[in-house]
Amino acid sequence: MTCQAPALAVDPNHQSELAERPEEFGFILDNVQSLLILNKTNFTYYPNPIFEVFNPSGILELKPGSPIILKGKNLIPPVAGGNAKLNYTVLVGEKPCAVTVSDVQLLCESPNLIGRHKVMARVGGMEFSPGMVYISPDSPLSLPAIISIAVAGGLLIIFIVAVLIAYKRKSRESDLTLKRLQMQMDNLESRVALECKEAFAELQTDIHELTSDLDGAGIPFLDYRTYTMRVLFPGIEDHPVLRDLEVPGYRQERVEKGLKLFAQLINNKVFLLSFIRTLESQRSFSMRDRGNVASLIMTVLQSKLEYATDVLKQLLADLIDKNLESKNHPKLLLRRTESVAEKMLTNWFTFLLYKFLKECAGEPLFSLFCAIKQQMEKGPIDSITGEARYSLSEDKLIRQQIDYKTLVLSCVNPDNVNSPEIPVKILNCDTITQVKEKILDAIFKNVPCSHRPKAADMDLEWRQASGARMILQDEDITTKIENDWKRLNTLAHYQVPDGSVVALVSKQVTAYNAVNNSTVSRTSASKYENMIRYTGSPDSLRSRTPMITPDLESGVKMWHLVKNHEHGDQKEGDRGSKMVSEIYLTRLLATKGTLQKFVDDLFETIFSTAHRGSALPLAIKYMFDFLDEQADKHNIHDPHVRHTWKSNCLPLRFWVNMIKNPQFVFDIHKNSITDACLSVVAQTFMDSCSTSEHRLGKDSPSNKLLYAKDIPSYKNWVERYYSDIAKMPAISDQDMNAYLAEQSRMHMNEFNTMSALSEIYSYVGKYSEEILGALDQDDQAGKQKLAYKLEQVITLMSIDS
Repeated sequence: MTCQAPALAVDPNHQSELAERPEEFGFILDNVQSLLILNKTNFTYYPNPIFEVFNPSGILELKPGSPIILKGKNLIPPVAGGNAKLNYTVLVGEKPCAVTVSDVQLLCESPNLIGRHKVMARVGGMEFSPGMVYISPDSPLSLPAIISIAVAGGLLIIFIVAVLIAYKRKSRESDLTLKRLQMQMDNLESRVALECKEAFAELQTDIHELTSDLDGAGIPFLDYRTYTMRVLFPGIEDHPVLRDLEVPGYRQERVEKGLKLFAQLINNKVFLLSFIRTLESQRSFSMRDRGNVASLIMTVLQSKLEYATDVLKQLLADLIDKNLESKNHPKLLLRRTESVAEKMLTNWFTFLLYKFLKECAGEPLFSLFCAIKQQMEKGPIDSITGEARYSLSEDKLIRQQIDYKTLVLSCVNPDNVNSPEIPVKILNCDTITQVKEKILDAIFKNVPCSHRPKAADMDLEWRQASGARMILQDEDITTKIENDWKRLNTLAHYQVPDGSVVALVSKQVTAYNAVNNSTVSRTSASKYENMIRYTGSPDSLRSRTPMITPDLESGVKMWHLVKNHEHGDQKEGDRGSKMVSEIYLTRLLATKGTLQKFVDDLFETIFSTAHRGSALPLAIKYMFDFLDEQADKHNIHDPHVRHTWKSNCLPLRFWVNMIKNPQFVFDIHKNSITDACLSVVAQTFMDSCSTSEHRLGKDSPSNKLLYAKDIPSYKNWVERYYSDIAKMPAISDQDMNAYLAEQSRMHMNEFNTMSALSEIYSYVGKYSEEILGALDQDDQAGKQKLAYKLEQVITLMSIDS
């Protein structure tokens, strides 16, 4: 029999006081009195379970499948052994849920319901409802998330609107800035154009004065011998081929006999080709040796250009075969001077284009040189670094602001008081040497450089209105020295005013500076109180003080306009103004604009087949046709390859050399700034002959950017030039041989053939075994007994013989 325990009337505040105590119990049965009090048994009393409500609102929100947690205490009676459990029932709505019990909570797995439901917990005779549960259906976002997204979206829209407003404002400001910059650029371009126009007008006057008689002695052309020597043997003034062969008397007869026999071998095509090929196969035969042998052979064959041309064609054909067999790109042919054939080709054009230079191309080349020189000298030129205000080369551009004034000095002839004064434009920042050179240019403007007095052999004498005369020098006791830097004296240093009278006088052996103390002004006297004073005849006043040269051991460094930026002790301000070169790059543009006409004239003359009454030199047509024949022979039909061969053959091999070195053609002096500008023109010339596209950007070299817009036009000139030559009728061998024979006769005795043969023979002495071995292995050489003949030469030339 199971009975439910009755409810106890116990104060909840005293539940903890309940404990184990005896109680009587019995059963009320119908008509049975004996069981009313059955027994007295000990009962143990425990506190009732207590549940907490879900939250103050009484509603618990859950997602489907989430457990319902009912918190409370005394949920498990503390029975000894821990085996006593109460039977809990939890209903969600009308549906029961599985319950897991612990001492402080019930975990109820919610049934598959959605919506709002009452939760009821039952245990023993007790019922308790902690509140309601709201089981929401599945949704991608919770309400807080939706609210957060909505807020974020609103903020994003506000931000975008703010950005658009700021962008619009910034864009308006940028447009205004761009318009302002555009206006400044337009003004800058206008100023540059005006400067170019004014400089060009001035330059035209000066160039006209310099080249007023271009058909006569106005252009100081070098004679044929000097011209060819400077190209064939650059840097060697007194080459053996210019003088008689020097041989001791007792050996002279044998040596001359041996050289005559050797000349016969050189004039034998089989021997000469074998000789050249053998030399080139020797590892110790350097590039310099190749160039020297090529030049020596051409000097020997100057009187036999028909034969020289035949040998050259064979060597070039062999070079083309070798180039194609080695799988090198065909465009690399004739790119560098790495063979005797390539240097011989340069020399061949040198011989045959001299007349064309004198009659046609020399005039625009000389005009370009004079234009560059004149334009450079219109602005300051640093005599130490070679940098100038006006330049085509960024490397030779003065990147500082130099204050200067143009003076006009009147130069008198000290030996003829009745001769007219010559006005000379000078800058007050010029050194004394620069002033002397400008005066010499003015006095001897139609005299070749080699026939002029040297500036170093002359003194500059300043003749003041008071009658005082003073010798001006680059260095004297007034030279300023500051922090181990010694500055060269200039006209500004001496305070020479505009319109002063000067004279160039021969430098005296006695070294002192003379000032007429009886007539010198007070300002000059105070400034030069430490200088030697002398009273006497004018002739005796032409002297100078000892030059104060820098003491290398003490570390004194010379400077003129700008201190060499490679020195670390330069002032920070100077270095900064040196580095920001972009500020001064417009000067490159101004100089380029001024010289543009002269560059165009030169390029147009070179790349024209007929002009000024001069026909295209036969040598050019003949060699271009030969290259086309070789291309046809090797099935090379790529027009770019043919174009490159011709460019490497003539423009890059001959004309670039002439443009960079006009002193090879004219009797002139080329200073460093002029050389730098000519190098930029030569690079532009090379780019014009290239078939590849030049992709330029802001980081490209300035000399490339300077002529970037002009090069496409120049390339069209080159392509048209090559096309026009190809369309011209071919030159017959008879006509070409007649032309070559005429050229040989015109310059028959320019070089000493015996001396040239002696120079060539020195290579025979060095490589005799190899040359003889190659001749022995050659069938044609064997038939002609060339090895035997060479042995005879060796015997005759032997010192011991």
